[in-house]
Amino acid sequence: MDGLSLLEPRCKSMNSGNQDKAEGAGKKAMGTVKEKVGETIGNPDMRDRGTAEKVEGKVQDKVGDVKKVFEK
Repeated sequence: MDGLSLLEPRCKSMNSGNQDKAEGAGKKAMGTVKEKVGETIGNPDMRDRGTAEKVEGKVQDKVGDVKKVFEK
């Protein structure tokens, strides 16, 4: 095991708050699109999946906020 591999987990976790926020924003956007498409074409299943994905994105965004607080 070299010294560089010991730093890898630490470097990976330093961006985790930003990564969660970015992924959360993507999920919120995709969820909104699915929700609106489902409403437009009259597909309640797609609308509901979009709503669920949007909520999942909001939660992931908040997790990113919490991680960023503890990274400081």
